[in-house]
Amino acid sequence: MSWQSYVDDHLMCDVGDGHTLASAAITGHDGSVWAQSANFPQLKPDEVKGIMKDFDEPGHLAPTGLHLAGNKYMVIQGEPGAVIRGKKGSGGITIKKTGQALVFGIYEEPVTPGQCNMVVERLGDYLVDQGM
Repeated sequence: MSWQSYVDDHLMCDVGDGHTLASAAITGHDGSVWAQSANFPQLKPDEVKGIMKDFDEPGHLAPTGLHLAGNKYMVIQGEPGAVIRGKKGSGGITIKKTGQALVFGIYEEPVTPGQCNMVVERLGDYLVDQGM
């Protein structure tokens, strides 16, 4: 299965009532994009460095927020070293770290944080199980 298929079929899938995530991507730990949805924002190198540092040093992003394509998300509870979650207005973001990849999901209402977490973390856990 191609990386684009993972994004199209497993991240941009129906999460209930015909709704999907706003955008999603799978990248390498260096921020190189392996696959993304059509409207996923372009990552900046410093943003990826900050995300990776927060996985290594949980809480690093809490004071400044998580920045993605210039948008600031307030960091909320995640799983240290594994998942970062952020909130911005009526939407938010979930990022799951695997051995080699970062799985991003961005949502807007009516999609809920829990629905985004479930979709992103389910694919991330699968990739971990596959040694990725």
